[in-house]
Amino acid sequence: MKRFLSAILILALLGVPGAAAAEPLRDNALKISAPSAVLMEKETGELLYEKGAHERRPPASVTKVMTLLLIIEDVESGKIALDDIVTASERAASFGGSCVYLEEGEQMSVDEMLKCIAVVSANDCAVAMAEHLSGSEEIFVERMNRRAGELGMADSHFTNCTGLFEDPEHYTTAYDIALMSRELVRHELAKRYTTIWMDSIRGGAFGLSNTNKLVYWYPGCTGLKTGFTSEAMYCLAASAERDGVEYVAVIMHGDSIESRNADAKALLNYAFANFTLAPLPADAELPEAAVDYGARASVPLTLGGESRFLLVPKGGGDCAFSCSLPDALSAPVAAGESAGELIVTRGGEEIARRALVAAQDVERIGFWGILARLAGSLAGL
Repeated sequence: MKRFLSAILILALLGVPGAAAAEPLRDNALKISAPSAVLMEKETGELLYEKGAHERRPPASVTKVMTLLLIIEDVESGKIALDDIVTASERAASFGGSCVYLEEGEQMSVDEMLKCIAVVSANDCAVAMAEHLSGSEEIFVERMNRRAGELGMADSHFTNCTGLFEDPEHYTTAYDIALMSRELVRHELAKRYTTIWMDSIRGGAFGLSNTNKLVYWYPGCTGLKTGFTSEAMYCLAASAERDGVEYVAVIMHGDSIESRNADAKALLNYAFANFTLAPLPADAELPEAAVDYGARASVPLTLGGESRFLLVPKGGGDCAFSCSLPDALSAPVAAGESAGELIVTRGGEEIARRALVAAQDVERIGFWGILARLAGSLAGL
């Protein structure tokens, strides 16, 4: 049995659009020419468009989204530092395709290596970093596949850190690329490199120009990674942010650079024109849930899940929030335990629900504690 707290959190948010994001558009709703495409919002992970989203395809150099993610995570965890020096092996220096022509024994900082991988998709730098971090590319690739599993990339498998080689066991999907791209753009450090238009290395002797031309001409572009092989064709993970909302558009197997970029632009334009983020209530605005037989009579609540925002269409009326809670939770209560729901409405119509969970543990009181509490109650204490 539940009590419905209709009086709590009727926090009409002026200017907040009033409907949750609808089911994602599919197929040719936006006239996307590529056979596989996905549009995803970063904060909520909401999927706004999908076409061939789970079809396994070779990703070419978009593979390096995962390579960059692992490097950035190692920097932010303190495993390596941006000014650490990386020495190119004979194997790394032998790589062709997109590269900066490392020589065996040549040394660059992690900072420079990241710049080369993000801006010009340098295969030689990607391999040098894989070897530096894991001892060999093979061991680094094992890390790539483990991280893919952690991110829920169910239709991905990597055999190298570059995407340079055509290998039937090296594949992913537009949806999976969106998952790892979303994770990468959560790191502001990554965007220090993916937003570079032009730069140089070797004291200015070797120029770098971003392979992702959207960085230059699409307002708000934050990256992310291009790719091409004769099998994969033209691939792109594009990200852009405006007014605090960031989206990832993924294109696979495009016919040309121009069509690939046009598809990504169409997806991003659709997102920015139609959606925005509405903040959900802060913990301090949420009620507490009653607890039976607990060391305390109630427990603070927090929102379940990662995001404290709701992706909603632009325009429309205001949103209001209310909570549906059980009469009481039974102690012991563990932090994270389900404790009700936050209900989002507009004009009396329910548009979304979010789980509410206990924000902390509440221990169960013993027999003597219950007896003392009962005695206090009877005495009016």
